[in-house]
Amino acid sequence: MAGHGAQEHPHGADRLCEAGDRVYSRAVRRGRVPRGDADPVPCLLELALLHPDPDDMDFLVPTAPQEVMTRLLRGMYDEVSESHRRVGSAVAAFERYAGLGRQVRVPAAGAEGSAIRVLDGLSRIQAAMDEATQVCTREVLTVQPGGIRREHELSEGLPRALALRARGVRMRDLYTHVARHGQGLLNYMELMGDAAEARTLDEVIDRLILFDRTVAFIPASADHTMALELRHPALVEYLVTVFERQWRLAIPLTAPLPDTGIEGISHREQSIAALLAEGHQDAVIAERLGISVRTCRAHIARLSETLGAASRTQLGVRIAQAGLDGPPRAVGAGAVGVPAAPGRGSPTVR
Repeated sequence: MAGHGAQEHPHGADRLCEAGDRVYSRAVRRGRVPRGDADPVPCLLELALLHPDPDDMDFLVPTAPQEVMTRLLRGMYDEVSESHRRVGSAVAAFERYAGLGRQVRVPAAGAEGSAIRVLDGLSRIQAAMDEATQVCTREVLTVQPGGIRREHELSEGLPRALALRARGVRMRDLYTHVARHGQGLLNYMELMGDAAEARTLDEVIDRLILFDRTVAFIPASADHTMALELRHPALVEYLVTVFERQWRLAIPLTAPLPDTGIEGISHREQSIAALLAEGHQDAVIAERLGISVRTCRAHIARLSETLGAASRTQLGVRIAQAGLDGPPRAVGAGAVGVPAAPGRGSPTVR
């Protein structure tokens, strides 16, 4: 309709305009709305959030929020790291719509919409993962960003991990190199014996837990209070592939980190130098490597001293001259990759 085209509604389904929000909310609450209600908001039809009622063409019925969420994720899953920043707002919006009142038609059992479940609240997240743990029979894969694991977290999850080991389940865990400095993790791995294997990288992706390659859990908000339970085969297979590629690049926890080949510069300082060369701020570097900002700045000071740099600008030049402006390389071995930046996620199996 003239005057109400895409130019006035430049948004996607994850961030509706105010008018679209009102009409879609009303449709979800009542089950349908008169066709005329959608005239000022053609975006709802263009985004397939409303569609004609087959029983009465004078009315429009809403697409189920769960189905809309599935469609959004299908388009975003091949950019997993980037999508984490968008999915929080989308999940919050559609979770609110889903709870407005009247039930919208729920997809039949086994339909694609049921393959993605929003878990809102720590208790729901933990209950879902406990359920997945109880039925797991073969393998658990996890990615644990954030540096040193707290001993109380490892202790709380130890009974579940021991139960998995007793059933013959194999566990593989990816951490950042910083996690090597936590005695709790070393004690945990010793207790788990051959049932668990851990490797480390300079950086890992956001938190991820995979059970038997059939169900995955990923964070859906930055504050740890929302997660997505994924059972869609394509999504789960994609996440398995991401894990396996990082696993091949990682260094076993029991093996030493490779020497940098440059006297006075540690492997961590080499990683920091590469990120400084990319133009990242101290806080971003600290988050990506799982260390505190204070520790990061101490390493930068040592880098400056070792390379003879009197300023940050001069340090950048010296980093490039020393060949430290690329990903850390193992001497006499394959390169250690630098994947996407880690974030904060939901609780884990351990």
